[in-house]
Amino acid sequence: MSYLVLARKSRPQTFAQVVGQKAVVRTLQNGLVQNRVPHALIFSGVRGTGKTTLARIMAKALNCEKGEPPEPCNECRSCKEIMAGSSVDLHEVDGASNRGIQEIRELKENIRFMPTSSKFKIIIIDEVHMLTTEAFNALLKTLEEPPEHVYFMFATTELHKVPVTILSRCQRYELKRVSHAELSAHFASLAEQEGISIDESALNMVVREAGGSVRDGLSLLDQVFSYCGDNVTGEEVADVLGLVSHEVIADLARALLAKDIATALDCLEKVYSYGMDIKRFINELLAWFRNLVVCSVSKDPAALLDLPADELALLQEVAGTHSSQTLFMMFNLLLEGLEKAAFSPRPRFAVEMTFIRAVQVDDVVPVTDLLTRLDDVLAGVALPQQQVARQTMPSQQSSQIPQQVSQPGQGRGTIMPPPPSSSQAVPSAEVEKKKEPEPVIPPPQEPPPVEEQRPPEPDPPEKLVGATGRSPLPQDTGAPVSSGAHTKDVRKLWPGFVQYVQERVQWMAAALKSSSSVRLENGVLTVNYDDSADCMLLGNKENLVQLTEYAMDYFQEELEVTFKVPNSSACATDSNGAAAVRQERKKLANDALVLAAVDIFSGQVGDIRVGARFRGTLNEEKNDE
Repeated sequence: MSYLVLARKSRPQTFAQVVGQKAVVRTLQNGLVQNRVPHALIFSGVRGTGKTTLARIMAKALNCEKGEPPEPCNECRSCKEIMAGSSVDLHEVDGASNRGIQEIRELKENIRFMPTSSKFKIIIIDEVHMLTTEAFNALLKTLEEPPEHVYFMFATTELHKVPVTILSRCQRYELKRVSHAELSAHFASLAEQEGISIDESALNMVVREAGGSVRDGLSLLDQVFSYCGDNVTGEEVADVLGLVSHEVIADLARALLAKDIATALDCLEKVYSYGMDIKRFINELLAWFRNLVVCSVSKDPAALLDLPADELALLQEVAGTHSSQTLFMMFNLLLEGLEKAAFSPRPRFAVEMTFIRAVQVDDVVPVTDLLTRLDDVLAGVALPQQQVARQTMPSQQSSQIPQQVSQPGQGRGTIMPPPPSSSQAVPSAEVEKKKEPEPVIPPPQEPPPVEEQRPPEPDPPEKLVGATGRSPLPQDTGAPVSSGAHTKDVRKLWPGFVQYVQERVQWMAAALKSSSSVRLENGVLTVNYDDSADCMLLGNKENLVQLTEYAMDYFQEELEVTFKVPNSSACATDSNGAAAVRQERKKLANDALVLAAVDIFSGQVGDIRVGARFRGTLNEEKNDE
């Protein structure tokens, strides 16, 4: 006789031998004991979990002549015929190949007759979801009111494809995937019966590849036994099945999380040297990171992850060193990149680029940590008493402001002078010597208003707000700011400005290069052109605002840009362009968030650049007006 594979040799013959389906087995056993077996049963679940096996055991239990319910005896004539597949009262139909209405009609004719040698006629239809709609319709009436001597038992891997009219006439039993521990114990017992020694790592590999299917695992176990002989090791199982041990996947995951691209690429080289299929490798890596995320967010990952103890401990160790946000971000990056790699003509290259991208992304910092740091900063900031009175002048002009300090007995309010700028700073010891004794200041109670002395309007400074002064900037009058006598030779600076613009907008720089001459006088930058076609695009309102912004940034002063063409008004510009930029800068400098940030961090506002995003908003507001 030919060799009988383990999947057939070890097929359960009693309910007690069924692996991993305790709930279903208990329900069927109680139905047999209490004589409450329905006339139609449907078993659903993934492949290799025991659907057809349970149907055959039920057939034996119903027709058993000697055994006591619920277990069949496996010794009587009926049990032996069913086990040998020769029972005339048991009809097994393959729904995939006998799926038409004609086969169902023949089946209906057959069940009209009484059983030949058994108590009942048993009809088992495997893969019942493959029947046609007409076949299901032909079965409806018989299934609803079958003869008393007939039992129907269906098996399917795709329960959702079975019509609800059929499901409503059957009692459903959904079989689950067999757990890792139950499969390991079952396979270890079979290996012992076969006289073969198998180590734990090899057993875990086979169980993981089985995916909860007993039949799949038995087929792999047969292959491993044939290759390894009497002693099975993890290395041999990896070789024969083309697998990579979870240690390699763990090393790869650690390398990616540690931003160690060299180690990650070395692990990838090992995977390819093993000959592992790229899609399987991708699934293994994604499954590993998914398990890391589960370990990071779950208090009891063992209840959610059906894994061996050593692998679960390794996952918890890695997950404990990284935040759940970082692990989730890494999973999403790999999911996006590896999905493309699976369908790439050069999958290895795509995987390598995905790894490089993943290691270049910084870790995620939780928002709660940032808020905690900000709270610490706020708690550590002690605003000096003299900063309560805000200065209305720029810091570099503060030395010119007359200081009014009330003498003792002359008033209850005091205006403290602003702190000196960095250029006027003196050692604190010298200040103490020169200072008059501080007057005793009673608690402030409705201080009288102090007349404020304003110096002449200063030229616009380069720094809009000083280190300690955050007063609002004066409102713009709309006229160009006079820059006085300029010391800059614009003709020498012009090539550098054109290069500055070229790095940002190439077409604008090309238009500037075609100018015939340029002049900077009294805050007005005049660009002369011989042909109006060269400056027509620059004269556009939006482009002019952008060019004015670039000019202010480069020359570090308030400017108005105009174009001049002899005997032509084609490039006439709007004088409000520069004013709009200045107004927008001052509006941003007086923003509540900016002022709050200056107070909190004791900083200063430097150059304000409107940028393309704000220019669009500015133009929209002007258009609305």
